[in-house]
Amino acid sequence: MIYLTYADQPSGVFSSQVVDVCRYMNTLPDAKIRLVAFISLHQYNKNKARIKTDDPNAWVLPMLPRMTAFGFNRFILLMVLLLTGERNIIARNVLACKMAIQLKKILKLKVCFDGRGAIAAEWNEYNVVPFPEWKQLIHQWEKQCVVDSDWRIAVSSELVRYWNERYDFTSSDFSVIPCTLNTGFKAITLDEKNIASAREQMGFGEQDIVLVYSGSTAGWQSFDMLHDFLKRILNEQLHVKVLFLSEKDRNVDALKKEFPNRIFQKFVKHHEVTSVLTSCDYGILLREKSVTNRVASPTKFAEYLSAGLPVLISEEIGDYTAFVETNHCGKVLNSTETIKLNRQSPAERNRCITLVTENYTKDSQRQKYLQLKQVMN
Repeated sequence: MIYLTYADQPSGVFSSQVVDVCRYMNTLPDAKIRLVAFISLHQYNKNKARIKTDDPNAWVLPMLPRMTAFGFNRFILLMVLLLTGERNIIARNVLACKMAIQLKKILKLKVCFDGRGAIAAEWNEYNVVPFPEWKQLIHQWEKQCVVDSDWRIAVSSELVRYWNERYDFTSSDFSVIPCTLNTGFKAITLDEKNIASAREQMGFGEQDIVLVYSGSTAGWQSFDMLHDFLKRILNEQLHVKVLFLSEKDRNVDALKKEFPNRIFQKFVKHHEVTSVLTSCDYGILLREKSVTNRVASPTKFAEYLSAGLPVLISEEIGDYTAFVETNHCGKVLNSTETIKLNRQSPAERNRCITLVTENYTKDSQRQKYLQLKQVMN
């Protein structure tokens, strides 16, 4: 079986949502998954090396002569399929699935559409692509992927509902598999001692209530929303401090000037993130209302819970807003409600870790991956 990507460059998301998924599926009985990644010619050798370091068995091919040349790259994919003899494809997102479906009848392929979000909505809401004609065509392409695939993966039940509303999708041939933690995740047990040690290393006092935002803020459309929330909570609760785990950014610099000694910024390596998160009290996951966010599965949600952090979350973010309400693992925020934040006990934080272990690890989704392997073989 081939896991196909098109125009997805190597990144942390690529490692966790592509390479790690292939790695996990290859641990299933009688499974043999090969990653085939079409990437840009720009810095091709460097990016190919990054992917091959993560997955030595991956086939990394250049999009020739460019990303928009579907015809030629479809021919290259045809050659790959003929050479390998593979006839089953899991295709990540619309562009990869579009190519696979165009070859479906020729080679009698079985195609699974790995839907990572409402791509047509995202392209038009956030101007993701620079080609105006693609913004018109993407609805047609996405519908083809949803309707003509043999199986579908959705990152949320809200995404399935979007398919139903937008494309009259009524089939039951799908799995809902959210974004999960890497297979290397090992649950930690928190106690007063290791929490205090982590806070001491970061310079946080016992009375401080530390909110953390993990991820880039550069070009982020929802920063004004975050600023308004933080300004309100910082003025209402004097013990609240905020940590940005991100690279230097002018928006954060402005917040530092507005709230001296209460806004902090730190960029750490991936393996250091959990240790730093342990020193905090709440994770922040705020996004504006949009179709894109309504169906999303943000990776940061599981990352926060894995460090025992309850999540401060916006309304209508994928399946996660309802998950927070149902499991009492954070607070759902609106623009007017005043909230009172308190530090959480180790027992409560360990309950968050149990929740993520049971719901957002690959082992927690094992039966769905086994079902996927069965229907695709």
